[in-house]
Parts: sequence; structure tokens; C-alpha cells
Amino acid sequence: MPCHAGWVGPIVPLCIYGFCSMMRPIEPFMTEFLTGTYKNLTTEQVTRQLYPVLTYSSLILLIPILLVTDFLRYKPVIVLQGFSQVAASLLILVGSGVPAAQWAFFSTSFAMAADVAYFSYIYSMVDPRLYQRVTSYVRGAMLLGYAVGALLGQLLVSFGGVSLYCLAVVTLTSVSIALITSLFLPMPEASLFIHGTYSAQQGSSVADMCDSEGRDFTTWAKSVRHVKRMLWRLVLDCKTCYSSMAVLFFCIWSAMGRCGFYQVAGYVQLLWVHVQPHNFTAYNGGVDGLSTLSGAAATVAVGHMSLEWSVWGELVLGAFTFLIAGAIFLMDVTDNIWISYLCFFFFKTLYMILTTICTFQIAKMLNRERYALVLGMNSFVGTILQSILTGIVVSSKSLQLTIISQFFIYASYFAAISLLFTVRGVHTLLHTKCSARGDQAERATNLPEAPSL
Repeated sequence: MPCHAGWVGPIVPLCIYGFCSMMRPIEPFMTEFLTGTYKNLTTEQVTRQLYPVLTYSSLILLIPILLVTDFLRYKPVIVLQGFSQVAASLLILVGSGVPAAQWAFFSTSFAMAADVAYFSYIYSMVDPRLYQRVTSYVRGAMLLGYAVGALLGQLLVSFGGVSLYCLAVVTLTSVSIALITSLFLPMPEASLFIHGTYSAQQGSSVADMCDSEGRDFTTWAKSVRHVKRMLWRLVLDCKTCYSSMAVLFFCIWSAMGRCGFYQVAGYVQLLWVHVQPHNFTAYNGGVDGLSTLSGAAATVAVGHMSLEWSVWGELVLGAFTFLIAGAIFLMDVTDNIWISYLCFFFFKTLYMILTTICTFQIAKMLNRERYALVLGMNSFVGTILQSILTGIVVSSKSLQLTIISQFFIYASYFAAISLLFTVRGVHTLLHTKCSARGDQAERATNLPEAPSL
């Protein structure tokens, strides 16, 4: 592994990549672009035939990409992620009809699933002592890119009179710069998971054997045995991680919260179209950008809060999840677009705070290798839940609920999560206090008796 003195080399192009890949001004206006005069798709087609592709494709692609990413040592997957973003932007820009849009959403789902390579890459390039610092840089680059893209799109539409087609061109330019930047990333010498049992030196020796012996059965058999050992290690690590009730409940919120967040964020533009149809000057981009900046600032503030999270964390999750449920419910019942915008602002900010709490609580309880595994499993479980929820409330072969009914379901979903974690939080708090009282009583009984006079 490179010494930490050279950490600037890989992190600078990675941050540029993260910023440009997320700076997509067309994103907050995607529904308006698809249903407007540019593509002439109906709201029903977008709801039933396009957005579900994003969810189902992510479910199919997540695990294969998670396994292949470590084997390929991250950079090739990042480059493929860049290609998929360019392909998606091209299809959105020049394609026509539902099939072209579906392929665009499929390419976008590949890019979303490949995010694991973006975050894992830097850990394989720097010293573990720098993990906290570099994580803030690469995550901040993504959040800043998304916020800048959303706000830029809003400013161009509202004050510059720029068409949505031009926003799509700017998006294509930005993701193309990201793709070019990814080609200059240094190649890691070893992967995180395989490192220690199958290092780069061992990989080099196997490569030499392949060159000298050709298609040697022994080399192939060794590779198969290594894959089996790696999968078995994955199973054992999962069992170890989720055997802790504290870790398990934070993982439950992480997976369930991810499901609800992406479901609401994915369909909120359709709700805004319903509240205020054909509003080209809508402030979708401004709301999305400002809520992202607010959430990022709030997550930094949470990181500096002094609170016994192991005791109060679950209760905090329950209380703030109830506020999320209330915000979604108000979005669902209001006919005022500004109230709906304000509710989404609070929803996104609160979600980013809570997911940060879950992330650092899980990180404190696990070592770095298992932390990466648990994050991947939480994402996979969240995607499964999202696919089930999409299949029930959105799919054309199920209930086919209206957008208003869908958001009532999402509000109820978060209310159920709130109830679960409030009950769990009260139980944890009472159990901790009872244990503390028991320890005090035990210490009192063990005090030496005072000598008699």
C-alpha cells in the first residue's frame, strides 16, 4: 500500500470525478423533461415503465458489482461507472420513446450500484489513519457536485431562460469530464478484502504461472478454492456482524431508511407535477440543491455533538423518523407547492442526519473490513425492500396507486419505522438505567464495613 505521504495523488482526481459525475443540472427536472415537449412521454409511462427500471436494475446489479469490484481492484469499475453515466446522458438527450429511456435508466442503475467502487477505492490507496479525512473529502465532493448541479440548473432555468435540453447537454459534458478523469486514477496494488490472504504479490506469482504454463488446471483449481474461501469468509463475517443487537438495529434503520428515501426522492417530481402541472419555472433544482447543502452541514454538526449515542441513538432515530413521516404526510395532503418544497427540504435534511448517525455507530462497532461488508449488505437489503415496495404500489401489474396514495403509503412506512425504534429506544434506555442502578447497588453492598469504636 502506498505511504500516506502520497495520498494527494489519488484523491484529487477522485474528488474531481465525484464532483463532475454528480453535477447533473437536468436531474431535478428529469420528469418535466421526459413528459414535456422534448420527449412527449406521459406521466403514466414515466411512473409505471421508467422509474421502476431504476429500482429493479439496481437490485439485479448490486451484488455482482459488489463481488467483481474487489476482484478488479476498483479502478476498472469506476471507469465503467463513468461510461454508464455518459451512455445514460446520451440516451436521454438523443433517444426517443420508452425503450431508449428505459435503457438510460438501466445505465443509471449500473452507475448507482458501482458507487461502492468509488468509496472503496480511496481506502485501498491511503493509510488507515487517514480514512476519516479522505472519506469527508470524497463524500463532500459528491454532495457539492450534486448541489452545484441542482442550483446551476435552477439559476439557468429561472433567470437565464435556458431550455431543459441545454441542461441535458451540460449534464453530458460534466459526466464526460468525469469519465476522462477516471482514466487518470492510479491503479491500486491490492484490494481491501483480499489483502492479507491474497495479496498483490501472490497475484503476480499466479500471473507468472499463467504465462509460463498456459491454461494450467492447477492454477484454475487454486483460483476456484480461493473464491470459495472468500465467499465462506463473507458468510462468517455477516454472521458475526449481525449477531450484535446494537449493530443489527442500526443496520435495520440504514436499510429501511435507504428504501424509503430513494422511493420518496425518486417519485417526488411526479408529486410536484401533480400539485402544479406544467410549471416550467418550478424551483425543483433550488430545493434539491439547498436541501443537499443543509443536510451536509447538519451531518457535520452531528459529528461534533456530545451525546451517548449507544443509549440515546435509537430513541433519536425514532423521534426524527416520526418527523420525516409527518413531513411526507404534509407533502401528500397539501395543494401548495411551496409547502411541499419546504417539507421535502426537511425530509432530506433529516434523512441525511439520521443516516450519518447510523453510519458512524456501525463504524464504531466494527473493524474496517466488516464495515465495508455491512454497508454493502445494508444497501442490498434496502434495494430489496425498495423493489418490493415499488412492485406493490407502483408496478402496472399490482395496485397501480395514484401518486397521492403512494405518498400516503410512504408516510405510513416511515411512521411504522418510527414506532419500532421508539419502542426499542425506550427499552434500551430503561435497560441501561436499570443496569446502572444495579451496579451502584452492588458496589454499595461490597463496601468494607466501618470499624466499630
